[in-house]
Amino acid sequence: MFEFFRRHQRLMQFLLLLVIFPSFVFVGVQSYSQLGDSENVLAKVGKHAITQPEWENAQREQLERYRQAFGAQFDQKMFESPEAKQNILDNLVVQRALSTEVERHHLSISDQTLQQTILAIPGMTDTSGKFDSERYKSALMMRGMTPPMFEARLRQDLAMQQLNNAIQSTAFAPKSLATRLSDINDQEREVQELVFKAADYVSQVTVTDEMLKAYYEKNNAQFELPAHAKIEYILLSNDVVAAQINVSDADVKSYYDQNTKRYTVEEQRRASHILVAVKSDASAADKAAAKAKAEKLLAQLRKSPTDFSKLAKENSDDPGSAERGGDLDFIGKGMMVKSFEDAVFKLHANEISDLVLSEFGYHIIQLTGLKPANVKKLEDVKAEIASEIKKQQAAKKYAELAEVFTNTVYEQADSLKPAADKLKLKIEAAPHVMQLPNPSLAPNVPYNNEKFLKAIFSDDAIKNKRNTEAVEIAPSVLISGRITEYKPTTKRPFDEVKNAIRERLTQIEAANLAKKAGEAKLVGLKQKDDVSGFSPAKNVSRTKANDLNSVVQAAVMKADVSKLPAYSGIELAGRGYSIVRINKVSQPTNLDNARRQAEQQQLASVLAQQEMFTYAEVLKQKAKVKIIKPFTDASGNNNKVEENKS
Repeated sequence: MFEFFRRHQRLMQFLLLLVIFPSFVFVGVQSYSQLGDSENVLAKVGKHAITQPEWENAQREQLERYRQAFGAQFDQKMFESPEAKQNILDNLVVQRALSTEVERHHLSISDQTLQQTILAIPGMTDTSGKFDSERYKSALMMRGMTPPMFEARLRQDLAMQQLNNAIQSTAFAPKSLATRLSDINDQEREVQELVFKAADYVSQVTVTDEMLKAYYEKNNAQFELPAHAKIEYILLSNDVVAAQINVSDADVKSYYDQNTKRYTVEEQRRASHILVAVKSDASAADKAAAKAKAEKLLAQLRKSPTDFSKLAKENSDDPGSAERGGDLDFIGKGMMVKSFEDAVFKLHANEISDLVLSEFGYHIIQLTGLKPANVKKLEDVKAEIASEIKKQQAAKKYAELAEVFTNTVYEQADSLKPAADKLKLKIEAAPHVMQLPNPSLAPNVPYNNEKFLKAIFSDDAIKNKRNTEAVEIAPSVLISGRITEYKPTTKRPFDEVKNAIRERLTQIEAANLAKKAGEAKLVGLKQKDDVSGFSPAKNVSRTKANDLNSVVQAAVMKADVSKLPAYSGIELAGRGYSIVRINKVSQPTNLDNARRQAEQQQLASVLAQQEMFTYAEVLKQKAKVKIIKPFTDASGNNNKVEENKS
């Protein structure tokens, strides 16, 4: 099963995109009708074009999502390879092809589904748990979107997900296949091991001065001290701008007065209900039967209202609330379907409603509690309002200051001080910066960004010590820097590294001797079986190493066992050589059923994704996809324009 994952890396990339990045987030899908400048067109899907600005936006959004998902572990350089860039374009092509198919089949999303999806977005509720429409609008505004724009895109995304789910549901994972794969994982092999350790051959190694010098000359890269520099830099970001903004008490009071509705907790009512379910498209006879049952229950409740909880547990078709005696907890306006909500907000305490018809069936509702509307005090929300004002003002001010920042570091390129003084920025210093990102530094260290390093180690910046251009290293984050001291690449002297080379060559030669001895022993064992010197027997499988080296374990499970005992030799990467003797093969009877069930589900998921991947490829063929400007491949060669391929 795991070998399948390794061989289908492109499929797993597609799966990763679907799993980590669900479409219903605050980004939406790019316009499907924008053609743009032909010089900026990267690909065409039928009559629709994918432009460079669209791709750049998709890349920014992808980076931001990964940054939010992985935090300090996020490494941006993983996404700046030609392959990663091409994957973004390929995914845009798939989105466009799926979108076209959604339109062709007239797939649509109901208003209720759209509403429920928006209500489920994290962070969109206030402290009382009620959906905060003002917070929703503010969040969209920060993304440059309006509610109608976002909701149209969300509706499109959900329709595409509907198509995706429909295709994946057609996949079928035979139980026999899952069982066979689990059997392979569980298969045990009894092995013994004979190890030829490199350390045991060190005394036989002789390293000459000629060998040391030859290694030194042949492996220049190992002894180079990379170019590095002392730099200074300035940073402009939303956070920096926000820190410069002072929000007065008067500003807070004014915002509070203008947005009183946002800090008003509207009346909430606690209700219980009994649902007699009937579909809206049910037959007249089914509807009549459901209504008759509901009327009978209502009559019982009129006689004995205290039996509501008991009757709900016994008769309600709403499994979520039935087990709680029909209790729905407190609800506010906009949280339930209209007919239900209207009925709840007309009831008096402990009153039971008449029958209420909704798209789910007939409801009998009892009002069990009430929280009157109230307005939060200014003192309780003062800090929240100040933070919100800062955030909004910073977003607006950043756009203005970004242009000043960009122009100033370019026009007064001999120093960062003019830009720092004008924008009230602090000039930071870094004493030892190298040309490539330093993996030992946190990924969010500003000057450790690949784009910035490329700019600051450019010929102009090195020779003339001029400011770099303003480099965007993250959304709404600009940096400019200059070199104050530069040291080019140098090679460490031979005498300085001589002892390290001797140690390295000794290890290499000792490992070679161990390998030679092991290979000779293996030849003899295949001619005449001999267990002397081998370790005690142990059972291993693909899921149980039993203290066996992972490389050796893999070799054991791959070995041909058609004839036993079987022997296999494995080189241990500079540490020596291992010979394993496989005595017997068995299938355990004590099975891990939980793991087998998980493996079956995993297989079903992979097959479903494969089905979707294949379907997407068919759609791309149908749409006559053309890649106009492919990204440079890893070897530095540009791929040719491909037709009907992504």
